[in-house]
Order: sequence, then structure tokens, then C-alpha cells
Amino acid sequence: MKHWLIRRLAVALFTLALAACVHRPDLEQRPPIVFVHGNGDSADVWLPTIWRFESNGWPRDRLFAFDIAYPQARDLDDKPQEGRTSAAENTAALAREVDLVLHQTGAGRVVLYGNSRGGIAIRDYVLSPGGRDRVSAAILGGTPNHGVFVDREHRLTSEFNGAGPALTRLNEQNGHGGDEVTPGVRWMTIRSDNNDKYAQPDGQWIGAKGTPTGVDSDGPALRGAQNVLLPGVDHRETAFSPAAFAAAFSFITGRPPATLATTAESEVVIDGVASGSGLNNGGGDAPSNLPLSGAHVEVYETDPESGLRRGAALREVTVGTDGHWGPLKVSPRGRYEFVVTMPGYAVTHIYRGGFLRSASHVNLRAERLADADRAALAVVSLTRPRGYFGLPRNSISFDGKSPPDGLVPGVAGVSRLKVRIDDTVGRAVVAEFDGERVVGRAWPARENHVVLLELLN
Repeated sequence: MKHWLIRRLAVALFTLALAACVHRPDLEQRPPIVFVHGNGDSADVWLPTIWRFESNGWPRDRLFAFDIAYPQARDLDDKPQEGRTSAAENTAALAREVDLVLHQTGAGRVVLYGNSRGGIAIRDYVLSPGGRDRVSAAILGGTPNHGVFVDREHRLTSEFNGAGPALTRLNEQNGHGGDEVTPGVRWMTIRSDNNDKYAQPDGQWIGAKGTPTGVDSDGPALRGAQNVLLPGVDHRETAFSPAAFAAAFSFITGRPPATLATTAESEVVIDGVASGSGLNNGGGDAPSNLPLSGAHVEVYETDPESGLRRGAALREVTVGTDGHWGPLKVSPRGRYEFVVTMPGYAVTHIYRGGFLRSASHVNLRAERLADADRAALAVVSLTRPRGYFGLPRNSISFDGKSPPDGLVPGVAGVSRLKVRIDDTVGRAVVAEFDGERVVGRAWPARENHVVLLELLN
């Protein structure tokens, strides 16, 4: 008892000494958390969420985001597609990660927090033999638990068909009309009221405009779970927004977070993996999180107003078999250009910033230049990996146009905007989104360069 009192007193005194009053949950309330990304994504999407947990006292060594090697689902789950994964393969990857985390931390159980397709893998894993014994709580943001569509005649074996065998098995595990979650684990779903592109009654966002999908905004909710509704958020924001973090933190700990902001570290070190696209599968290049061994990576600090490089490369390396291009010490206030060069890909320039805290998943995905873009002087894309662009809810400006071309009011369903520059190569290209600003340079497309301006929030 004496040691326990000394430890609690030390913790209390340390907390009072902090300049910012950051709440630190008790040990038993900060279990390891495994973050599971969605279709086509990488662990990188979880950076702001992990930083928010850290800013509320969660130990860094108990927060785990991981990459699914082939993150894209098959068109039909029972039909193999090169460079894509089945639902079972996705679940198997999660199972391996949970085993690694339990071994590394010595914990008995983990919390699983998934977005979209990642939530399907979580449900499948918990239902599998031994799964529920390794999981204390599960949080599903925007998971299409009742499908993106319901079709009993076509595409029946799609992982996202609410009438298909995969989701039917999960939703009827306790009998038709019973709870849709596995008992013994605490469950929470987070959904939008009407702004999730994959929970819409019309098939516009799945290439079938005017065709009823058979699902609506309640599709991600589950009987037997705590179902949270966040008005106005989009499909990705159900997992990655500050409001989603607040709901998840409260669900795990039983109390709200002390802050939704990210507290900056005095010393920031970043690292990540260089990857690329898989083989052409007829529907385009499937994204891959496999290490792009042999890729050449350069990192430059840039001027935040012009996007011009400030001096020589901070880091220049040819990555090895693990794909890691770091580690690199950076400034929390700095803006950076990452350049990935690899035979078979375009020279990919990625402009990013806002690294307020250290991160091990600053992933760089090399791209290819589309044939339709080769005639342009330069091609620049604005990407929002953790959300979508919506009008009129968001303020967006891209290369002088507000709103940019290609956006219309309604459901937020576009996460990437592209401009083809035909006036001056090498000039600055500016993007602004709800107060966040990214500036890059227009590198020449005719020399096989592509440019990405990547938003953090």
C-alpha cells in the first residue's frame, strides 16, 4: 500500500507541475489501442488521432497504427484479384498485429479503433475463435455495417454488399433480430446524419446514380452497440475528426478528453515508409503499402509562402527492403517537400507540414502520371486523406479558384482535386482549406513529375 500511495502522490505532483493541465488516464484505462485503416488507405491517416491521444496523456508506446500490405478490397470477395485482399486476408493481417501488440506490451487485451473497411475486419476478428478474449472494446467509424448497397441478385459476394455472406454472418451472429455485436466486448459505432457518401439511399457515390442502394444514414449503427451520431461529418471524419476522437476517448475512459488540440513537442522526429501502386487490375492501379525498395527519397524544408526549397536536402536516402526513409528531425512549425523517385513511377513531390509531434507513419506513396495529363505543363493535386471536401460546409481555395472546379454542393464525397497548369511551369500553387494552408511548386509534367499538396486535417 505504501508503494501505491507514493506512486499516486508522485503522479499527482507531476500533473500539477505541467504547464498545461493534461489529463492522464489511470493505467488500467489506457490499454493498447490498435488503429485499423480503411479501403485503400495507410496507417498515415491516423497521425492526428494518435497525436490527440498523446496530448491527453496516452503513452506513445501503447498506440499502434499499422499498414495492410494490399489495402484495396476485391470487387468480389471470392474472386482473387492481384494486388487486392479478401475480407479474410484483411482480418488475418489484423490478427497478426494484435498478437504483436499483446506480446510487445504484455497487456491482456487491446482496444480496436477502425475506419470504414477496417471496422469490418475488427468485427470479423472479434467473432473469430479467441478474438473476443483479446479485445476489450471496439470503435467503428463509418463502417458500412449493413453494406454500401444491398443486392440479392448481383455482386452478392462483394465485401460491401449488405445482403452478402460476409456482412450477413456478422449481423446475424446472435440470430435474426438479435444483437449484431459479439458479446464480451464493448462496442461503439460513429456515424454521420446524412453526409457519409457510403451511407446514402441513392447510388451516386458508387457509380449508380438514380439507383436505390437499400441503405441509409443509419447503416453503420449496430444493435447492441453504443451508437453515436455526429451531425455533418463525412465518411472519414467519422473516425478522424476531433469530434470522433472525443467520442472514442470518452468511450474508452469514461470521461471526456482534456483537449482536442495537439500539443507540440519541443523535438519532433518523423519516419515512414515509401510505397507505390500495385499491378494494373483493369480498374486502375490498386494502391499498395508494400515497401518500395530501391526508391530514392529526398526531404527539403520549404518556404511556407512560396513553396521554394530552403537550402539543401535535409535527408537523401535510397530506401532498403523495409521501405523506411527516416528518421528525420524536423521543426513543428516547418513545411516540407518529400520527393520520391523510382523507375516505373513519376517523380512524386509531396508537400506537407504541421508535424507538431513525432510520428513513425509519415508514409510516402509514389504515383504515376496519367496519360491524359502528359500534355499539361504541370499537374498538381490537392488531397485530404482524413476527410472529404464539402460545399457549402467547407471553405476551399485551390490555385486561385474558390470553390475549385469539380466541386458541387451536397454530400462531401471528393477527397482529391486536380489542376492541370498550362501557363507557367515552376510557379507556386496555393491551397487553403478551413484555415489550413499548403503551398507547393508546379513541377513539369513533361519531365514525368507529379505534385501533391496534402492536408493534415
